[in-house]
Amino acid sequence: MNWLDSGKDFSMGEAPVFIVQDLQKGSSNGLESKSGALETATIVGDKKFVIGGTEGETFSVKVQILGEWVNVVELGTKPISCNGHSAVLLKDRILILKKNSKPDDCIWFLEVDTQYVRMQKKLLGTEVVAWSKGVMGNAEKPVIISGPSGVGKGTLISMLMKEFPSMFGFSVSHTTRAPRSMEKDGVHYHFTQKSVMEKEIKDGKFLEFASVHGNLYGTSVEAVELVSDAGKRCILDIDVQGARSVRASSLEAMFIFVCPPSMEELEKRLRDRGTETEEQVLKRLRNAQNEIEQGKSSGIFDHILYNDKLEECYVSLKKLLGLHGCVTPPPKSAPKEIIKIPKDHSVSKIDDKIIINCISSELQKESKNLIMLDVFSLKGGAPGRTRGLDFKVIDSFSNGNRNGPM
Repeated sequence: MNWLDSGKDFSMGEAPVFIVQDLQKGSSNGLESKSGALETATIVGDKKFVIGGTEGETFSVKVQILGEWVNVVELGTKPISCNGHSAVLLKDRILILKKNSKPDDCIWFLEVDTQYVRMQKKLLGTEVVAWSKGVMGNAEKPVIISGPSGVGKGTLISMLMKEFPSMFGFSVSHTTRAPRSMEKDGVHYHFTQKSVMEKEIKDGKFLEFASVHGNLYGTSVEAVELVSDAGKRCILDIDVQGARSVRASSLEAMFIFVCPPSMEELEKRLRDRGTETEEQVLKRLRNAQNEIEQGKSSGIFDHILYNDKLEECYVSLKKLLGLHGCVTPPPKSAPKEIIKIPKDHSVSKIDDKIIINCISSELQKESKNLIMLDVFSLKGGAPGRTRGLDFKVIDSFSNGNRNGPM
């Protein structure tokens, strides 16, 4: 049945089995505005979410509550509209399948009642939705490494990068300061305007940020996701306050705090570096005492390492990362088959399986005209990627059972 025509009221989380027809064929759950933009309407409780946009422009969302249109703030990176899409209601978000799009751009999610959306709604005092790009498979959790200046965390990270260069990557931070000589945009920093970065911070696109001498510095969600997209595990070297911000975000990460064996040893290391004045050394020691107290007692960090002897600490770090005894990177798995949503298709949902019936596509030539998309193990979400998607092209689908294991 077409559940939007059923007259029933479905509350949040009650996603019935339904079929979304091709919007361009004029079905009643697809609307077409006077501007030519293709739209879908999804009802969630007492709210109606109208999603659409003119081809080549970003999607837009309109929200109606109890028959009244309300203002809505859209967070995250908006996808570009194409020549049609399908919308499927999941528990706390709407799955968007873009028709005839590139394989890496055909699956998106509009979050309407996730924890992140509820938090932003409370902060902003208005209706909020958030966009997130869907990605096949999973990625290793980013690693957050914090510790006071002089504790040796930079050395530990350098050792890790040297031994496993293909397994780890750094995110490139953003800053509003002017580039120095020899610094390249996108390599040393993403250099940006203060007004632009302030807006992106407001839109929730940064995991952490700080103001230093009048300039903003920060780690964007996108910078971390790009490292994961490249098949590497992202390492973030940030202070305790930054780690606190990341912990409060939707990013799932491993948090490691590196401690000195004693304050006396830390002072010796700072003085032996010979790079700071006496005043700077004393300031760093004061900050270190505060950071160590927070690192041990705040509940931010999953693991605490004591860097007494560098080699022993490095071995402990590798154990935490599952690399102890590993001298070469594990072989990469074979690339998965890519998914492409054809222009003509219909969609149905049964439990956590989305069945895409390719009405007219190259798949039919192989007698495989169904795509089964598994959304059971979704991870992450706005303002970053939604990972954990899996799919399989199948020959037949009957009696609610799929043909073979996913």
